[in-house]
Amino acid sequence: MSVGKNTPVKKKRKNWKEYWPYYLLALPGLIYMIINNYMPMFGIIIAFKRLNFRKGIFGSDWCGFENFKFLFSSKDAFTITRNTLLYNIAFIILTTFFAIVIAILLNEIQNKFASRVYQSLVLLPYLMSWVIVSYLAYALLSSETGLINNGILEKIGIAGISWYNSPKYWPFILTFVHLWKSVGYAMIIYYSSIVGISQDYYEAATLDGASKWQQIKSITIPLLKPTIITMFILQIGRIFYSDFGLFYQIPMNSGTLYSATRTIDVYVYNALMKSSDFGMSSAASVYQSIVGFVFILAANGIIRKISKENALF
Repeated sequence: MSVGKNTPVKKKRKNWKEYWPYYLLALPGLIYMIINNYMPMFGIIIAFKRLNFRKGIFGSDWCGFENFKFLFSSKDAFTITRNTLLYNIAFIILTTFFAIVIAILLNEIQNKFASRVYQSLVLLPYLMSWVIVSYLAYALLSSETGLINNGILEKIGIAGISWYNSPKYWPFILTFVHLWKSVGYAMIIYYSSIVGISQDYYEAATLDGASKWQQIKSITIPLLKPTIITMFILQIGRIFYSDFGLFYQIPMNSGTLYSATRTIDVYVYNALMKSSDFGMSSAASVYQSIVGFVFILAANGIIRKISKENALF
């Protein structure tokens, strides 16, 4: 009997010894997640306090929802909320579409060397910092020396455009820059999923006389659905966040363009730099997190009703 009782314990110990290298490999990521994601969460209380550095965070006076009231009573509240939402909706739809298209096209390239070259070229912009991208954009859009004004518009007899003083062009400029920089990362994820699809499906479809488009429509896209849904939910969770580098660095923080370029993150940064209002900036972060959490639950709930097996939880 004693042997029977001790056997599960020995088995557990054996399993722990067998898998400890994997736990060790996961440890740095776990430590990083705790330090970067969980430890700063205590700062949420700053959103409900009138922060006084002499008293410290815990000693500062409580102010309830005054920081949230200040954030939403601003005359720019509607503009920054609208910009953040509409840009992210456009980014989610367009990035998903172009990433899948490029991944499918790359999968059709038979030459392995050429395929790797194209993958690297598409992914390269994602590895660039926003500072470098902003200088590249300025080299194209500068009124005096920009390639578009001097190298294209002037050659065809069209007057140069003052890009950094014309808000109407910037929704298209920012969308194009975002796609150029970020589609490579999404493409790699979808491409890895496509590569994992068994070739038996395509061989059977070819024998049945299916065209490439029919194979993509009936095999590739349906089997990509779990990946698309996972990426969609992750992106929905950050729908109230904006890429600070894109909306701050690319327009060069031009005040003339604020109606088209300023999002919640940029607004909070400018307010923080001008008035050092840490309470309001913390309130904005709490607001973004709560809305993102609600959007994730809603998106997952909708997916559960449509296709329960593809829901995350």
